[in-house]
Amino acid sequence: MNQFDHHQSKITAMTSGGGGVRRVRSLSSLIHHLLIAFFLLQVMFHIAFVTADTSDISLIQRNLKVYRPLYDCKQCEDRKESNKKPEASEDDIDITATYTDASGAVQISTVKSKDLSSSWVWQHPNDENLNQLKDQAKVDSPPQTEESSGLPTDEHGSGEGAYQYEEAPINPVKHKRREMRLQRRELRTAELIKQNKDNDKLMQEAAIERSNQLNTSARGKYSIWRKDYENPNSDSTLKLMRDQVVMAKVYASIAKPKNELRLYDSLMKHIKDNQHAIGEATSDAELHRSALDRAKAMGHILSIAKDQLYDGALIARKLRAMLQSTEESIITLKRKSAFLIQLAAKTVPKPLHCLPLQLATDYFSQNLIKKETPNKDKLEDPSLYHYAIFSDNVLATSVVVNSTVLHAKEPEKHVFHIVTDRLNFAAMKMWFLFSSPAGAGIQVENIDDFKWLNSSYCSVLRQLESARIKEYYFKADHPSSLSDGNDNLKYRNPKYLSMLNHLRFYLPEVYPKLDKILFLDDDIVVQKDLTPLWSVDLQGMVNGAVETCKESFHRFDKYLNFSNPKISQNFDPNACGWAFGMNIFDLKEWKRRDITGIYHHWQDMNEERTLWKLGSLPPGLITFYNLTYPLDRDWHVLGLGYDPALNQTEIENAAVIHYNGNYKPWLDLAVTKYKSYWSKYVMLDNPYLQNCNINFD
Repeated sequence: MNQFDHHQSKITAMTSGGGGVRRVRSLSSLIHHLLIAFFLLQVMFHIAFVTADTSDISLIQRNLKVYRPLYDCKQCEDRKESNKKPEASEDDIDITATYTDASGAVQISTVKSKDLSSSWVWQHPNDENLNQLKDQAKVDSPPQTEESSGLPTDEHGSGEGAYQYEEAPINPVKHKRREMRLQRRELRTAELIKQNKDNDKLMQEAAIERSNQLNTSARGKYSIWRKDYENPNSDSTLKLMRDQVVMAKVYASIAKPKNELRLYDSLMKHIKDNQHAIGEATSDAELHRSALDRAKAMGHILSIAKDQLYDGALIARKLRAMLQSTEESIITLKRKSAFLIQLAAKTVPKPLHCLPLQLATDYFSQNLIKKETPNKDKLEDPSLYHYAIFSDNVLATSVVVNSTVLHAKEPEKHVFHIVTDRLNFAAMKMWFLFSSPAGAGIQVENIDDFKWLNSSYCSVLRQLESARIKEYYFKADHPSSLSDGNDNLKYRNPKYLSMLNHLRFYLPEVYPKLDKILFLDDDIVVQKDLTPLWSVDLQGMVNGAVETCKESFHRFDKYLNFSNPKISQNFDPNACGWAFGMNIFDLKEWKRRDITGIYHHWQDMNEERTLWKLGSLPPGLITFYNLTYPLDRDWHVLGLGYDPALNQTEIENAAVIHYNGNYKPWLDLAVTKYKSYWSKYVMLDNPYLQNCNINFD
């Protein structure tokens, strides 16, 4: 009997009898099973410990060192060296892992170290590359502060006295694999982007191809919520409402003949509502706040109308009819606009009407009729610089004279010959008697005093007195009235009835003792000294002027009727035009070539106005054909009276700027940005200007 059985029998004897024996046996059985379980656990732990890989043990020991203080103990070091076992080869080490599966059963798995992938690298605590790996890990990882590192610190935050933990090194192989993975990812991203762009390009080309093949004759539908109205930065609501009004008018014109009276009334009501909401708005910001709600309501009624009345061909006819009607309305409005612009351009503003009245009143009240012109000895001196200005506008003429004298190097050598009509002679004379620029010579003459200028000698004067011209200008039912259009309307300008406009063709007769004269219009401003113009060699030509042709504009065919053989056989339609307004004339050459006789010849041929319409430029182009010397463009810049898009630098560098056109600088029609070039030469401190409230600031 073994020792275990002996104890069991002894216990049984001591507890003999009845239920006590059964309880002792149950307790004995429980202890017996516990001992067996404990014994099995010891055996399993022993087997696992013995079969564990030496490298795993060394790794566990190395990791444990991290969590305990390091001691400098010589004996401990020697004992550790003596107990060290030889390391096994990396190629034949068995690695055994014990784990518990999902059911709770203990499982054991074994693998050879040589079967592991290259990412498994054996490391030893004393490896000389350990420091390099740590440095690499520091470079790859972001720097940590004391707060973010998670290390315990003392109450002063210095971290002294705390255990120092070693950072886990990053394997260089893993680091290389990470870099390669990032490179592959970047390459793949670039490929996807390029592929996406290529796909977009292919889709665009396919869309263009489909649009070219689209049959636009197929039945379409009107959409009140088009894509181009989805841009919040555009005037989408305003455009939408205008389109809705157009479509509502179309459906209303269809609904009424079909006796859809309720739908017709509803459409007309929504049209009025939309038009009221639109008003004079030019952008969404100016619309009434109820505009969007009205647009939605109109969209609803248009949808109903489309379902009941839509017919593509019928709607197309209605839209064409509306388009034609709109075009006719636009043409009528343009004609009215042209008439009103001409009227405004030739109507004298109240302050400018006041000025000559005040001047004329003082001229006669002060009995200055017999007062002689100062500096009379300069008027016929050919060695001086002479100007000719033919105008009935006192203020405009004063600006021409003031700006010229202000920029002249020797003002006393400049003489101005001003010719006006009988109505404005007293006012012009009075102005320059008391407001004459210092040193300059001023002569004011009345055109009615030129007795040689009569209908028997002057072709234009004879034509202006004819019944046909009077009918042309003064009968409203004449074909060239408002209904005849823009081109004829502008030639009904009253200035064409004035001989002041044609006096430029009689300069040798007006100034017989002068050799050269510079002609200036009254709507110009001088910005530089004009003296060098008298030294220009005209090379035998009579007229020195700046050419105005640019590409096909302002050539002869713009002014003359080349369908008439008298014109087509004598002139080149592509010949370049030039400008009246600043012209230097050689009066000696004029007389030698009988320029006035040439003018009379062509003016007589145009009595029926079949060669050109009224005006002085067309006969000027004919009269001085092949007799005009082109001046440099910087001498004369035109267009300030009609073109708001001129080059500002050219204007500022020009010797003379010309407000040719309807937008004269003394009118409210003037282009605002050009007005200051003229107004700065107006003498606003003059008492006559102040009395008439003339102010251009």
